[in-house]
Amino acid sequence: MQPITALSIAGSDSGGGAGIQADIRTFSAFGVHATTALTAITAQNTVGVRTIVNVEPEMVEAQVRAIVSDFDVRATKTGMLAQARSVERVSVLASEGVLPLLVVDPVLVSTSGQALMAEGGVEAYRTALIPLAHVVTPNLHEAAVLCGVDVHDVRNLEDLTAMARTILAMGPDFVLVKGGHYAYTPNAEHSPDLLLSRDELTVFDALRIETMNDHGTGCSLSAAIAAGLGLGRSVLDATRDAKSFVLAALTSASTWHLGQGRGPIDHFGWNSE
Repeated sequence: MQPITALSIAGSDSGGGAGIQADIRTFSAFGVHATTALTAITAQNTVGVRTIVNVEPEMVEAQVRAIVSDFDVRATKTGMLAQARSVERVSVLASEGVLPLLVVDPVLVSTSGQALMAEGGVEAYRTALIPLAHVVTPNLHEAAVLCGVDVHDVRNLEDLTAMARTILAMGPDFVLVKGGHYAYTPNAEHSPDLLLSRDELTVFDALRIETMNDHGTGCSLSAAIAAGLGLGRSVLDATRDAKSFVLAALTSASTWHLGQGRGPIDHFGWNSE
């Protein structure tokens, strides 16, 4: 069978754990052909991000237009866009309808605390890109930034739902707030994610996997959702599949020792059968 094509607009992770590299592996795990538009080059490893060089927004757009003029792109995801001008340029492309089934992963800061978005980027997300998204997938900290709240004030599922409703009011069709970094339950055994649309609220409750190999989890989850959408799955089913994929990838990588810090997940530890 001829594979369907998906597009990732994101940054490069030189350590291979997250970003474009994780998206390519995730698409491949779902049998989806990966095309890419690079937004930034990072010098990083499993310990942290050392240096970032942004790609000019005009070049980001040129990459996207080259892809969509030749490939039948069925779904798109954005990861690290790095600067407000790139967010705005991608928003223009989305408004033209060339970024189908757009999954926006608002990458704002790395797990190690390195800022991954320049000044003005958060507001550009709020006003320009999120309103055009089919699905938005912030983690707990990103959702708090987008909503203008202190993450330590998020104390329960009701607070998480309130943030999801605030983001939904910005205009996307669906919001998936990932609770893996729950500030109010740091030692919890479970890690709920919350999927909200205008018609339905679904809570995905999964066991928290204690592992040092979790780098790229967020990128991979959003890429898996995009792959599922491209394959014709509903948002609910694509999210359920993506959760299963990431859980298997975390579990399979639990005995790895790649690098000295937080290693990558195992993108090929999942069986969709």
